[in-house]
Amino acid sequence: MLKTIDLLYSWFVKVANLLQSPLLLAIRLYWGWQFWQAGSGKLSNIPQTIENFTNMGVPAPAFNAHFIGLLEAGGGILLILGLASRLIALPLTINMITAFVIADREALKTAFSDDPSKFYSAAPYTFLFASLLILVFGPGMFSLDTLIAWYRAKRQKTTPTTSAS
Repeated sequence: MLKTIDLLYSWFVKVANLLQSPLLLAIRLYWGWQFWQAGSGKLSNIPQTIENFTNMGVPAPAFNAHFIGLLEAGGGILLILGLASRLIALPLTINMITAFVIADREALKTAFSDDPSKFYSAAPYTFLFASLLILVFGPGMFSLDTLIAWYRAKRQKTTPTTSAS
């Protein structure tokens, strides 16, 4: 009986593992597009973005409006492609934590309260969660990062190792 349970569980784990890369692809495509839209929206209406940043007390609002717009738009494209995914997920994560601190501080305060619903229903939450998933788990198999890693590994196997004389 225990052997049967072990076998069934190992099959379950194999099937679940096969779903990791498609899930990470879906997260990257959906949230990459969302980041792209948020960033390009900021950049296409930069005077309004600067005014919003000024009203929220963001330091250097003109610089940060451009920087955050470019980070979100460019980061979204990189997530969609699966290129430098973990690298771009770090500043996107920091960006979303900062968005909570500056724009949704009240929601942030409820994160560890008896009723965290305000925290996880705030706009930055899902962006933060998606960024953290890619940062921790990587882009998955269906990404340019994986293709580049495969190409580099293949190239290293075919290149003879030279030693210093």
